[in-house]
Amino acid sequence: MPVSPDQYRKVVGHFGAGVTIVTTRNADGQSYGLTVSAFTSVSLDPLLVLVCLSRHLSGLEAFEQSNRFAVNFLAADQEDLSNHFATPGTDRTQGPYVSGQTEIPVLEGVLARLECQVTDWYAGGDHTIMMGEVESAEIVNGEKVPLLYYAGGYRQLK
Repeated sequence: MPVSPDQYRKVVGHFGAGVTIVTTRNADGQSYGLTVSAFTSVSLDPLLVLVCLSRHLSGLEAFEQSNRFAVNFLAADQEDLSNHFATPGTDRTQGPYVSGQTEIPVLEGVLARLECQVTDWYAGGDHTIMMGEVESAEIVNGEKVPLLYYAGGYRQLK
């Protein structure tokens, strides 16, 4: 019996995930960010991570042009920031951007962040998988707790 997309979404939603905003710079030099929960560490040698981006994302071109990105791990007090970068039609060039250690745009006030160079692109159904080698890793606010997403809503560690 085939699994429907709705059933799949409901079941996968029961896997708790950290909330990130992935940032880059487009060809015009503007910062661009997007809320992403489909992020994972891949390898320690070399240091690799992956991010899944919708093929329908209007900002996908910014990531492809830059070939660099940062993964900003959100803290529990950053739901509003997550919502800003997740809402369709939002101006994702606006946000608390600062320049990271490798000059890629990163966000102020996050829990931690990674800055990466894209190594590979892979087709993944209705998503594009962006693989990156970590060039910088930084804990920004280690005393904070992470923002999590579980069963259709934000959650926090207790």
